Amino acid sequence: MACGSWALRVCRGRGWIQDRLTQTRNYENRFTIYTQQRHGFRKAPKKVEPQRPEPEKASKTFKSVIAPPIQETVSYSTSNSIKRLFRPFVFTVGFTGCAFASASIWQYEALKFRVQSYFDVAQADWLDKKRGNKELDFRKQVNKWWNSLTEGQQTVTGIIAANILVFCLWRVPSMQRTMIKYFTSNPASRTLCLPMILSTFSHFSLFHLGANMYVLWSFSSSIVSLLGPEQFMAVYLSAGVISSFASYAAKMATGRFGPSLGASGAIMTVLAAVCTKMPEAKLAIIFLPMFTFTAASALKGIMALDTAGLILGWRIFDHAAHLGGAIFGIWYVTYGHELMWKKREPLVKMWHEWRTKTPGKRGGS
Repeated sequence: MACGSWALRVCRGRGWIQDRLTQTRNYENRFTIYTQQRHGFRKAPKKVEPQRPEPEKASKTFKSVIAPPIQETVSYSTSNSIKRLFRPFVFTVGFTGCAFASASIWQYEALKFRVQSYFDVAQADWLDKKRGNKELDFRKQVNKWWNSLTEGQQTVTGIIAANILVFCLWRVPSMQRTMIKYFTSNPASRTLCLPMILSTFSHFSLFHLGANMYVLWSFSSSIVSLLGPEQFMAVYLSAGVISSFASYAAKMATGRFGPSLGASGAIMTVLAAVCTKMPEAKLAIIFLPMFTFTAASALKGIMALDTAGLILGWRIFDHAAHLGGAIFGIWYVTYGHELMWKKREPLVKMWHEWRTKTPGKRGGS
């Protein structure tokens, strides 16, 4: 009995040890599974995102009294700067050629229309005299005001109206994206070519609009008397695109990107052309009429100021566009008129032949 009881105790002891080993293994297995689950479903570390500037701080980068407060954010790589200037360059050359070709045809059609409508106008004046004048007729008052303007003022009236319309569109909240995309020129933008001309009709502030339109109105009579309305329109539109391309090139070279807008580049072409043709003309500042200076001195001073602003990196105005417009104005009245406008006769002749051969238009050659 004693031996049996001892053997029973040994067997029970072995069983107890085996039970303990089994429990230990199960515990280890559980621990292994638990740790694997913890590692398997562990949350990934949070990615540290670069801090983006707040909208207010970002807008201050290019914010000024004449620039829009919102900037189109588009990434740009400096490695393809030459490629990005190729399309604007082709657009500038093509647009300038089309502008002068259209102006040549416009002048031809205008002269033709004046000859054909001479007797119609005389007959209409005779009928008005027979019917009697109505002093309170609104249409007659508008015609009287329009006829009191010079040819230059009549020519730039449409340009001023277009600028005022675009200025009003800037005040429409739903148009903000469209205005920034198409009516501000920026070489870092996805849209490159069309804003080169549309931005010249765009002004964000009332002061910018008023100053540019006042200068354009003041010099309109002089420039149109020199070039004529058709040639003036070709020069003005071409100057807007050329000054925008000069702005693109300067921003690419310096790496100072930002949106530009305004008719200052095209108006600088008008100012430079008049000052080059009439260097001794007396000019004055609107706020300081007692100080007068010659047109040549004014042009040199403005170009010197823009050159300093371009070198020093001033961001209030687009000095590269101003310089590009001024250089184009000086070149055109010195050489461009002979090289471009006076060589339009073959084009006008081709247009005349096409017009006379077109069915239904043979009688009006």
